Amino acid sequence: MAFGTQDEPDEVMNEINMTPLVDVMLVLLIIFIITIPVMKHSVNIDLPRATSQPQDAKPETIRLSVDAQGDYYWNENRIEEANLVPMLKAEAAKDPQPELHIRGDKDVRYERVAQAMSAAQQAGVRKIGFITEPKAN
Repeated sequence: MAFGTQDEPDEVMNEINMTPLVDVMLVLLIIFIITIPVMKHSVNIDLPRATSQPQDAKPETIRLSVDAQGDYYWNENRIEEANLVPMLKAEAAKDPQPELHIRGDKDVRYERVAQAMSAAQQAGVRKIGFITEPKAN
């Protein structure tokens, strides 16, 4: 049997060619992806006006130090442990709230630093940082 001879009956194609159908569907999908966000209706909202001036009031920083014996120092002034919570509450009530920087001696028991952190949390201080010395090379 040779190709192209007229002796063979033509076979009927039973399958649908899916390639043009897929191409049309992809084009429609792209069109819908592009046009749907444009057709979405927006809600009219009257937004408040704001100024773009920088904030001049910078919060102060409180340095709470704990020495090797476990004594507390408020900005380098020694304080009693009983006065720590009332002083922290007074500072937490300020607006803007000052930052609390805790400096702990490397030989102090961790318990004393944890007590200072707990007192700051009870007083409502939200900004707490730790001061460390950089490692010498």
